[in-house]
Amino acid sequence: MRKLSSLASKAATEIERNSGVVQNTKRPKFSRLLKANSIEKLPQSRVGASIGKLGHKDSNFGSISTRKSGFSVPQQKLVSKTIDHQCISEILSKKYWHLLLNHEFKSSIHSLSAQVVISILQKQESALALLRFYVWLNNVSESFCMDQSIRRVFSDALVRKGPVLLSGDLVRDIKHSGYILNEDLLCILIGSWGRLGLAKYCSQVFDQISYLGILPSTRLYNAVIDALIKSNSLDLAYLKFQQMEVDNCARDRFTYNILIHGVFKANVLDEAPRLVKQMEGMGYFPNVFTYTIMIDGYCRAKRVDEAFRILETMKARNVRPNDATYRSLVNGVFHSLPSSEAFESLFGWVNKEQNLPKVVYDSIIYSLCSNSLSDHLIKFLRAAFNVRYIPDSSLSNMVITSLLKRSNLEESCELFEYFISHGANVDFSTRLALIEKLYRERREEKGNLYLSWVIKEGLIASVFSYNMLIDCFRKAKLMNRAMKALEMMSGSHFSPNLVTFNTLISGYGKCRDATKAREMLLMLLEHGCKPDVFTFSSIIDVLSQVNQIADAFDCFEEMVSWEVSPNAVIYNTLIRALCISGKVAKAVKLFRKMQVDGLMPDVFTFNALIQMYCKFHRISEAQRLLRYMIIMGICPDKFTYIAFINAFCESGKLAEAKQLLCSMEANGCKPDVRTCHAVIDAFIKAERIQEAKDIWFEYKARGTELHPMLLPFGAVK
Repeated sequence: MRKLSSLASKAATEIERNSGVVQNTKRPKFSRLLKANSIEKLPQSRVGASIGKLGHKDSNFGSISTRKSGFSVPQQKLVSKTIDHQCISEILSKKYWHLLLNHEFKSSIHSLSAQVVISILQKQESALALLRFYVWLNNVSESFCMDQSIRRVFSDALVRKGPVLLSGDLVRDIKHSGYILNEDLLCILIGSWGRLGLAKYCSQVFDQISYLGILPSTRLYNAVIDALIKSNSLDLAYLKFQQMEVDNCARDRFTYNILIHGVFKANVLDEAPRLVKQMEGMGYFPNVFTYTIMIDGYCRAKRVDEAFRILETMKARNVRPNDATYRSLVNGVFHSLPSSEAFESLFGWVNKEQNLPKVVYDSIIYSLCSNSLSDHLIKFLRAAFNVRYIPDSSLSNMVITSLLKRSNLEESCELFEYFISHGANVDFSTRLALIEKLYRERREEKGNLYLSWVIKEGLIASVFSYNMLIDCFRKAKLMNRAMKALEMMSGSHFSPNLVTFNTLISGYGKCRDATKAREMLLMLLEHGCKPDVFTFSSIIDVLSQVNQIADAFDCFEEMVSWEVSPNAVIYNTLIRALCISGKVAKAVKLFRKMQVDGLMPDVFTFNALIQMYCKFHRISEAQRLLRYMIIMGICPDKFTYIAFINAFCESGKLAEAKQLLCSMEANGCKPDVRTCHAVIDAFIKAERIQEAKDIWFEYKARGTELHPMLLPFGAVK
C-alpha cells in the first residue's frame, strides 16, 4: 500500500457487490479530496451595537450594526449593544473614571440590564476597577445593587481578584468622585476579607468606621461576626458579639444564627444550646435556619442522634423543615457513619415517618448511588415505590447507571420498566447503555424490545443519535447490527459523518476484521470526509493486529499528506507491533523518532520495548531502558515488573526476582496470582523449597488468592 486511497480501494470490489448498504451516486475523486483542506465558513450573525466607544463595529460593513432587543418600554424602544469590556477597563483605570463612565453611559443607563452588569464585573482584571464600577453603579442605580445575583458576582470577584484594602488613597479617590462608601458596600468588602482570612484587618477597619462617616449598626456587626467566623476567629467574633451592647446595637436572629454556626464550625458544640437559650430569652425563637445549622453541625461532629433529636424538636415546635434541612441530615448521616450503618439509620427513620417530602427520597437515593450501595439502593427503591415515589429524570438515569456498573442487570431492567411505565424520563444515553449491556450478556430479545421503544418514541432523529446507536452496537461487538443502523440512517435522509465512519472502523478493528475496516475507509472517502487522527489510529491498529505491518506503516507515512499528526497512541501501536514481530532495531528507531516529533513516551511505550528485551534475554538493555524511564518521571506499572520478574526467573536470577516481587507493593503495584506463582515455581524448580513456601505463605497472608503449591511430596494449601 502506498496511498490511503489504495488501501481503501482493496475493498472496493466487495463494496460494489454489497452496494445495498449505502448508496452514493456522486463518487468524489481522491485527488479532489486531497486538495480540499478548508471548510467554507458560515456567515456570522452580527450583534447589534450602539452608543460611543462601547459599540462593536462590524468589519464587513464598516458601520455600527444594530438589532432590536426582545423587550420594550412604553413609548421607547431600548437598543441592545455589545459591550466593549476593554474600553470599560481602560476607563476604570483613569483618574477621572467617574466622569468618563457618566459620559459613556449618559444616554443608556436605563437600558443596562443585570446580565450586562454581571458581564462587566466578570471581565474586570483589576480589583480596583471592580470596586470603582460597583461604587458608580451603587450611586447611579441602587436597584442594581439590590440584585442578589449582581451582589454575589461582585463579592466572588473581590475574593478572586482581591483583597481590596481601604487605604487612604482609595477613600480619597471615592470621595473626590462625589460618591460615598455606604454601609451596603462596606458589608460586601468585610465579607470578602472574611473569605480571604483577613480576620484582624476586618476588626481594625470596623473599629475605625466612624472616620468614614458610618455609624455601627446591627447589620454591620452581623457582617463582621460572619467574616470573623469564616476566618476561623471565633474569639474575635465573640468579642464583637459582646461589644454590640456598648454601641447600642441590638442582637437579632441573624446574629445568633451566625454565632451558632461559628461554634459548630469550631467544634464547641456545648456552646450551641446556651446560645439558643439566650436567643429565646431575647424574644427570638429559633427558625428553620437555626435548626438546619444545628443538624448540619451535629452530623459533622458525628453526633447523629443529636441531629435526629433536633428534627424532633422542630416537629414539636411546629417549625417545618425545608429542603436544606433534609439534605443536611441525609448527607450528614452518610458523612458521619459507615455507609451501610448510615443506610439502616435513615431507612428506619423513613419507615417511621409519615408524608416525608420527595427531597428526602432524592437525597438518600443520591447518596446510595454515590456510595455504590446497589443492594441497599434496590431495597430502598422498592420501599419508596410503595409510597408512590417517582424520581426525576437525572436521578432515574443515575440509578440505572449505578446498577449497571455493579452488574445488577436484572434489577436495572425491572427499574427501567417501572420508570417508563410511571412517566419518568430516562435519557437516550442511559437507555443505550442498558441495551448495550443486554446485548453483551446475550439477552438480545429484551435488548431488541428496549430498542423498539427508543425508535417508537422518536429518540433516534439526528446524526448524533444515530452515531450513538452505532457506537452502542460497536461496544457490544454486533457489527452487522451497526451496519443495519447505518443503512437505516441513510434511509432516514441523514448523511453519515466522520464520527460515524470512525466508530465503524474502530468496531471492525476490535473484531480484528481488516477487510471490513478497509471497506469503511472507502465509504468515508466516498462521502467526502477527511480522515483524522482517530481514523488513522483505528486503521493502523487493526492492520497491526492482523500482522499487516507494511500496510500499517504505509498508512502511517500517508498521514503527512493528509496533514494529520500522529499521536502517542499510534506510535505505541506500531512500536508494539514491531516488538511482537521481533524487529528490535525498527522498534528502537521508531521510539527515537517519536521523541524527535515532540511526543513524550509513556509507560505503554516503554513496556513494549522492555518486554521485547526481556523476551530475548537482553536484560541489561531492558534495565537501561528502565533507568531512562524513571529519569523521565514515568513510574513502572505491574506489567513492567512482570516482564523483569519472568526474565529473572527464566535466567535463574531468583534473588533479583524475589527482590522485585517484594518491591512491587511498595511502588503501588500489587502482584497478581500469575506473578507470584512464576516466582514460587522458579524456586521449586531450583529445589529451594523452603523459600518457595515462605513466599507462598507471605502472599497468602496478604490476601492474594494463590493456588495450592505443588511440591514433589505433596501440596501446600
